[in-house]
Amino acid sequence: MKSAGSFLGGILAGAAIGAALALLYAPQSGEETRKALKKKISELEGELEALGSTLREKGVEIKDEVKKSIDDIEKKISKLRAEYAKH
Repeated sequence: MKSAGSFLGGILAGAAIGAALALLYAPQSGEETRKALKKKISELEGELEALGSTLREKGVEIKDEVKKSIDDIEKKISKLRAEYAKH
């Protein structure tokens, strides 16, 4: 999960850098460039917020799955102990 988040973060960072460079080298006035940069930054902020929300949700899902697996293993161990105690 951590590597997936890092990968997506890298993609977003690369997209931001690429967009910024494209805007800086585009033939337009300084004011137009600043407006375009502000717009792109705003869009990327929204994407980052969505990514953060998705990662938090996935983290909760994984935590719940791990907890369930641990509970299942504990039940199996208890059952095996009870069976072993009979012998």
